[in-house]
Amino acid sequence: MTKIIAQASVSLDGFIAGPDNSGFDRLFAWCTAGDVETASEQPDRLTYRTSAATAAYLQDLVDRTGAFVVGRRQFDDTNGWGGSHPAGKLPVIVVTHAPPEGWVNTDTPFTFVTDGIESAIRQAAEAAGGKDVGIGPGSIVGQALDLGLVDELRLDLVPYVLGGGTPMLGAVETAPIDFGDPEIIPGTRVTHLIYRRSVPAESDTAATV
Repeated sequence: MTKIIAQASVSLDGFIAGPDNSGFDRLFAWCTAGDVETASEQPDRLTYRTSAATAAYLQDLVDRTGAFVVGRRQFDDTNGWGGSHPAGKLPVIVVTHAPPEGWVNTDTPFTFVTDGIESAIRQAAEAAGGKDVGIGPGSIVGQALDLGLVDELRLDLVPYVLGGGTPMLGAVETAPIDFGDPEIIPGTRVTHLIYRRSVPAESDTAATV
């Protein structure tokens, strides 16, 4: 069954970017802090060098992920990853109010969805071919949590305090939301925390994919 997984590098004070989009050198220092290589679909562009434990964690994500959902801000901040997402030809669903003018897909099949996060996740789940869907980070994770659509939160916790910036989750209106105790994977310059959604109570009316 397809799971919806939100994953991001997060500072000790809960930010995925520092003030004025700073701090990425610290947030992603763990990606090159070891000697075990994990290649992306574009190894010349992105090859992780990490501890063995982190490499196994990353490979598991690569193997199980079939599509992504991202927000328009992330798409714009990366200029659409130059037309080619590091995950290669996996479908990428972009949640937006209006598709960018003149955008032409190149190596990555981007789809621009204007009718909300629930529709985007549904389309991504269909495109994933039975594999899992990666989502976020940022405000769309909060929206997905409000709809009961996030099965796992994966926090790559780094040993830095950024003091402000962009939070991992954005606003969550339906809190409190319960997750189980984390699976903890120690790495080099990072601790991976995997939180799985607790079984909802019978009274919950959350949407499902």
